[in-house]
Parts: sequence; C-alpha cells; structure tokens
Amino acid sequence: HITPEKFYVEACDDGADDVLTIDRVSTEVTLTVKKDVPPSAVTRPIYGILGTIRLVAGTYLIVITKKKKVGEIFSHVIWKATDFDILSYKKTMLHLTDIQLQDNKVFLSMLNHVLSVDGFYFSTTYDLTHTLQRLANTSPEFQEMSLLER
Repeated sequence: HITPEKFYVEACDDGADDVLTIDRVSTEVTLTVKKDVPPSAVTRPIYGILGTIRLVAGTYLIVITKKKKVGEIFSHVIWKATDFDILSYKKTMLHLTDIQLQDNKVFLSMLNHVLSVDGFYFSTTYDLTHTLQRLANTSPEFQEMSLLER
C-alpha cells in the first residue's frame, strides 16, 4: 500500500496481521498492524522487497513485481524475480537541478539494466544464502531461527 507519507507492506500469509511500515520522509522502518493502513492508500501486489538504494534524488525502494517458479529444493519453492519497480521515497523532484535530474535518470537507467539481468532468485521458506553443506553443519538453534534472524 502506498500513501504520500508511507509505504505499507502487508504479508499475504493466513493469519498474518503485521504490516511493515516505511516512512518516506524519515526512512524509519517499523511494524504496525493492518488497521493502521489508511483506506486511501493505493494498493498493488508485490512479491518481495529487494532493498533500498540512495541515488541523487534520494532513497528508492526496489520491489519484486513479477516472479516465476524455477524449481524446488526439499519441497521448498524457489522463485526467480522477473520484474521490479523502483519507488521513490520523494514525492517530487523539484529540489534537483537539471544536471542532478539528468544524473539521477542515468543512475535509474543503470539500475534498471542491472535488474533486467537474469539471476535474482529467492525463496520464502528456504535459506538460499547458505550452501547445503554449511546448513548441514549448523546448530539446531540456527536451524530454528527464522530466515530474517539468520
């Protein structure tokens, strides 16, 4: 969900009530609940957050807008991110000079080029950041941690 002040990322899991809230001015990230999302917010589906990047015009949020199933590892689905959106935290570019606007446009073009290259994979249930060998040698406590905590 997008408002002029905040991004709200709502989980689609059954029973999930938490909403990740990103303040577009302070860049503060917090957890809130669904009832905090204003009804006026523009809603659109995303499949994940790739991250944030700071360019000349300010901070941008990179989200995954399309995905394709490419396989499974031990019954865990592996997805390939196939399309992205780059969302500006700033509402306007009026604070930039013409040269800064041009530089920002070039950097956005470069970023779009990198995102168009194959190779962005993810799983919501399996840790793709460690090899199977390393995962086999980790402690039971590590195995029980969520992917976020790892």
